[in-house]
Amino acid sequence: MQTNLPDEQFMKLAISKARQGIEKGQTPFGACIVKDGKVISCAHNIVWETMDITAHAEIHAIRAAGKILNTVDLSGCVMYSTCEPCPMCFSACHWARISRIVCGTRIDDAKKLGFSELTISNKEMKQCGNSPVKIVSDCLRDENLALFEFWNKRADKRLY
Repeated sequence: MQTNLPDEQFMKLAISKARQGIEKGQTPFGACIVKDGKVISCAHNIVWETMDITAHAEIHAIRAAGKILNTVDLSGCVMYSTCEPCPMCFSACHWARISRIVCGTRIDDAKKLGFSELTISNKEMKQCGNSPVKIVSDCLRDENLALFEFWNKRADKRLY
């Protein structure tokens, strides 16, 4: 799928943040929230650091963006996620009124690595829940799949 340059630039920030997380012993997921062309927050998964199973990159980025913008309404924001958000993270994006989610890989890709994903796609959740969030898939897919490979080769990798 062809993506425009700004999407690619912001996705590269999410990829970089995910790589930082991997180097700290975290799982291979990163997220970046942007509003009006400006980065609001960028986070990697911190599940193992915090021992909090809900500390996914998207949740961490939403929490930070809410504090920075001093609101729970993130209308007009775009979520760049290295992997299609899980149902919990998609729901959080919906409730935060994130306008658009741009994904690098798919839930099925994470499942293939052994993550205990609920393989309900964002498109299915959008349709079932009548969510207005727009979804863009496969942005820099190969670069995001490389994150999985980088993580998978590490001796310190852990699943959840």
